[in-house]
Amino acid sequence: QVLYAESGGGLVQPGGSLRLSCLASGIIFPIYAMGWYRQAPGKQRELVAAITDAGNTNYADSVKGRFSISRDNGKNMVYLQMNSLKPEDTAVYYCKAITYGDYWGQGTQVTVSS
Repeated sequence: QVLYAESGGGLVQPGGSLRLSCLASGIIFPIYAMGWYRQAPGKQRELVAAITDAGNTNYADSVKGRFSISRDNGKNMVYLQMNSLKPEDTAVYYCKAITYGDYWGQGTQVTVSS
């Protein structure tokens, strides 16, 4: 059974930072590209950051230069460092092995507001 446990969300002022963490279990973590997705109210879920098994990264244009994804294969963890946060970053954030099925965790809420 694949499980994802996201954490680290919260309420932050515009311009602030948060670091999200995700523990993945039930998969052979090191061989999968991992992604961070987000879903804002009334919008479709979108992929905002991805990291391959080799550590190569890619970002949505809306977060490029502000977000940074990383992984620790020894701990089955993937992280998302979010800087210079904007109100439009408000969403529930999820992690997932990009090519492994349609399994999702509960996500972690990020709210950017003054």
